[in-house]
This record gives sequence, C-alpha cells and structure tokens, in this order.
Amino acid sequence: MAETAIDRATMARLAKALVFICGATHPTTVALKTAADSGSERDIKAARALFLKLKPGDRQAALAMIAD
Repeated sequence: MAETAIDRATMARLAKALVFICGATHPTTVALKTAADSGSERDIKAARALFLKLKPGDRQAALAMIAD
C-alpha cells in the first residue's frame, strides 16, 4: 500500500466502515476514531499501522465502502 495522506474526515468515514466490518471495539476501529478526533501525528501513525495489519479482505471492503 502506498504512503497516502488521509484527511481526518476520511479517517472518520473509514472508522465507520470498520464498525460494520470488524465491530466498534476492534482496536483498528478505535485507533481510527481516535486519530480522526485528535489529528495528532502519533495517533494517525498508530491507526495506519493497525489498518495495514488487517486482513486484506477487510481492508479492501472498508476502502470500497468509502469509495465515492
């Protein structure tokens, strides 16, 4: 996956998609919500790392759900 900057609104949408796919208490969902709320570089980096550790199918499903 290429290094891509994601704005806070997109992270929030991605978190909502992951609530449906993985559940509201999944660590990646929580990390994305936190990163979207705080916008801190540390939170964004942690959320991205967790997102990349998801199963490829879950990642693709989440990205497909937020595709415009």
